[in-house]
Parts: sequence; C-alpha cells; structure tokens
Amino acid sequence: MATTITTTTAAAATNTLTVSTRPPVEVSKYPRLDANQAGHLRHFHNLVSQPDGEWHHFGTLEAQQEWDDAYRYQLATMAYATGVAHYHRLPAMRSAFKTLLRQIIHKMLRREVWGYWFNTSHGGNLLDPDLKELRKPWADPVIKENIMYSGHLLLMTSLYAMLFDDDEFEKKGSLTFHWSPLFWGLGREDFAYDNRSLQKVIFQQMEENDWVGVCCEPNAVFVVCNQFPIIAMRYNDSRDGTNNVEDVLKKYEASLIKKGMINDSGLYPSFFALKQHKALPARQGAHTAWANAYMNTWNSEKVHSLYDSQVLGFLTDIDGKTRLQPTRVASAFRQLVLEEGEDAHSAETLRKAREMSSQFANPLFPFETISWSGFAQMLSELGKFKELNDLLEYADSHLNPTWENGGLYYPRNDKLFDDDGQNMIHMEPHSGNSGIGYSRLNVKDGQKKMWEKPWTSAILAKRPYVDGLSFADGVDFLRGVWDDDVRAMVITLKSWTGNEKEVNFAVKNLAQGDWEVYVDGTLKQTTTVGDTEGVDITVTVENDEVDIVVSSV
Repeated sequence: MATTITTTTAAAATNTLTVSTRPPVEVSKYPRLDANQAGHLRHFHNLVSQPDGEWHHFGTLEAQQEWDDAYRYQLATMAYATGVAHYHRLPAMRSAFKTLLRQIIHKMLRREVWGYWFNTSHGGNLLDPDLKELRKPWADPVIKENIMYSGHLLLMTSLYAMLFDDDEFEKKGSLTFHWSPLFWGLGREDFAYDNRSLQKVIFQQMEENDWVGVCCEPNAVFVVCNQFPIIAMRYNDSRDGTNNVEDVLKKYEASLIKKGMINDSGLYPSFFALKQHKALPARQGAHTAWANAYMNTWNSEKVHSLYDSQVLGFLTDIDGKTRLQPTRVASAFRQLVLEEGEDAHSAETLRKAREMSSQFANPLFPFETISWSGFAQMLSELGKFKELNDLLEYADSHLNPTWENGGLYYPRNDKLFDDDGQNMIHMEPHSGNSGIGYSRLNVKDGQKKMWEKPWTSAILAKRPYVDGLSFADGVDFLRGVWDDDVRAMVITLKSWTGNEKEVNFAVKNLAQGDWEVYVDGTLKQTTTVGDTEGVDITVTVENDEVDIVVSSV
C-alpha cells in the first residue's frame, strides 16, 4: 500500500513522493528495556540531578568515605552501568547517555567524594602494621596512591571519550580538584590534570611498584581497583592509535603471579603489602567477584577457570536456588566443605555454617562485607544468568525494591537477617543504588566486548543517532538502535509519570535523501536531508509506549 504525501526540506520547498504507509521493519524484533532496566537508569538520573552537596540515598556506613559503599564506588558503578546500557542496548540514544554520564563525572569531581584522601594519606597501622608515626598528609587525590578513586575517574572519563568521541576530559586542566576547606589551611589549592596526565601518573606508580599495581590505601595494593585504569588505557589506545596496554598487561600479570596475588584456584588475596612484601590472605569474596567483573576483559579464561573455587560458600546452590551468603557464613561454609568434607549442596551444611559463623567475624572492621554489587556484576559479565536471576528474584522478594520518581533502587538496610534469622536482608547503597542496576543492564561479556571493539571516531562519524533528548525530558528510552541493514532508526519512548509529554528531538547523521517517519506504525512525515540536516521529530508520549521508525525512502 502506498500514498502520496508532501515532504519538507530546510528551505521549506515541497516535493511530491510516493511512499509506503507501513514502516519497513517490525519494531518488536528489536530488544527493548524492561521496566526494571529503565527504572535503574532513571534512578541514576535522579541521584545525580540533585543539587550539588545533596546526597539523598547515597548515605554510607563509614562517615569518612572509606568503605566499599563510598560515594566514589556508587558513582563509578553508575557510570559503568550507563556505559554498558548505551553500548549494548540503546546505542543510538547518544545525547541522553552523554548528558547522564557527564553529570555522573561532575559529581565524581566534587570534594565530598575525594576529600577523604587528606586523612587517609596519613597512613594507618590497620594496613601497615609497621607504621610508627603518621606520614605528612597531602590533599591532591590522584598524585600518589588512592587508585580506588583515581582509577575509577580515569575509566569514567576514558569511557566518556570512547562512547561519544568527545575530548572534553583530554584537554589540559579538564580534571581539576579544588581543595578549599573553609576554616582550614592557608588558602585554596588547585590540582590540575586531564585524562592523559592522570593516566601517566597512575602507570608511573605501577612501574615503581614492580607492576603489581597502585595502592588504594597507603601500603595496600588491591587487585580489584587496578582493573579500571587498565581498561581505560585500552580505550585511550583506541583513540590514540597506540598499544600501550599490551606491554602493561604482560608486566602486570607476571607481577600478580610472582607476588601470589593470583593463583590457579581460590580467592584473590586481600591486598599486597608493599613494605612487608607479601600478599595478605583473603577475608571475603566480594572484592574477588568485583575484580572478575572487569578482569574478564583481558583475562577471561583465568576468570572462568577460577569461578567455582571462588564462589564456594558465598553463592550457595541448595534445592536448585542460588543464594548469596554473608561473609562470615560463607567463611564457615568454605571450611566445612574444604576441610571437613561436608556436602556443598546440603541445607545441613548451611545450617552448621550459620551456627558457627560468629567465630568468622572480622574483628578489624565494624561492617559486614556482603556486596550484592560485586557478585551481581560478576554474574552478569560471565553470563551466569541462572544464578543472577535467582539473586535478583531474591532481591525483589526480600530487599524492599522501591520506586521513586520513576527510578528503581533497593534502600539501605543495616540489619543482617530478618526476625526469623533465615533470610539475609542487609542492603548497602553501593549495591542498592547502582550495583544491582548494573547487573540488569549489562550483557554477557559486556565489558569484554567493549574492550575488544571500542567505538572509534570513524565508527561514530558514520552512525546515525538521536539528538536533543535527555532523561530530564520525563520519558524513558526503551529502544534506540540504528539498523544499518534496512537503513532505519527504531526508537521506543514511554512517559514514566503516565502524564502526556511532548518531546522534540532530531535524528542526525543520516545520509542525504528522503526519509520517512512512522509513529506507532502510521506514516507521519517525510523529510529531505541535505548535507548537514537531520530529521526533526515532535511526538506526544503518554503512559503507553510510542514506537518511532525513521527510514530511508
């Protein structure tokens, strides 16, 4: 069936074309975000759209931002979730994701996020037992050590450049830290960096430490935190036409093996103590799982080979259901299975582990290490979807999933078990705000695929994209993909409030020629695209999904 309609150009000239009244594609064949996935993205937007200085829902257990639920980890995981969602699921929605990731980076540069370092830089005997007096402190959060902040910031800004071909954070001084406590010090200090100068500082320290990695806290090198700058170097190589990461990885992997930080089975050690020249035994599995979620990029075979030995006790499979166990319970469970020969799939083994778990509590830390985030991220990356779905099902049944302003999150709960002592109900904000959301938005080998095929300037220069939309427009983006085989853009929008929203946007980077716009299967307009034009679209979006197809005539 065909019809004759009027088309428009930038000069308002009219042409008569005979065009189809049906879109050339079946929208339903393109995967869409479900309500939960869209809800997680909106929660990220809600969190980072708060006024600067407002950290509602970010509240952490440790007042000085020194625990695994600190602002920096929540923000970094939001950034990586935003990245995988854009790359794998909604690659055409460029302006929406660019605006979101840019705002996450803005929050990462706030002094509330990195100001903890001044105190931490003094050092402490918890991680350096030979320390006799505190060191002279410094406020610059990236010049030395503190890879637990600098490594994430490097990857966040490298990810931004790779996804959007934008050099904003590659410009001199684009990453500047303002140290200006109101009633302390001799005046404001500024520490100016950019992405590449930050990378240089980080990898110089790796070399100084015989390539085992950069310290998080003074004297302590963790496996997990050093994965992020390595991925960042890979993205930067793709932009610079270099291959620095290959040589770095050879030295890094060799050093990990030499210093006992990675073996043929078992958890990664807690950390490598630089002064004492030794790896400290693992006390929990959360950091190992978190490391694997990103080490899968460059060391996938090793990560998969270690999986069974590493998740034992932390992830139990009893009566066909995977469950995450608290660290103390997991430690007891591992002892029962590995040392006493108990059945790893028996409810009786789990009962015994719970009974004896108190003796495995870590006296050095006041907080229980659980981290739904680390394990959920790992399971999504490794494609362990049965296990992941079991955990998500449990989270939705026991961890109070909450919707607020269209966003989905799991609120903080410091209590370990419910009143019956059977169900773990602990939830910390790193997992509740971003970690579980990441696991829903990621795909199998999501980080690995981005490592292997980062977007380049040449790729993005040719790919059509949607411009002029952001999460602030009050609609959720469920589809946003360019299908090069049929030369069509497919977009699905939905108002999260249920209220009517008129949105205006453009599809850009289209080839010259005539383009049709279909809304919910009905032809609405045609546009002739010239050298620099796109197709401007205005649609009304309500509670029902609106499907838009822009296709070549």
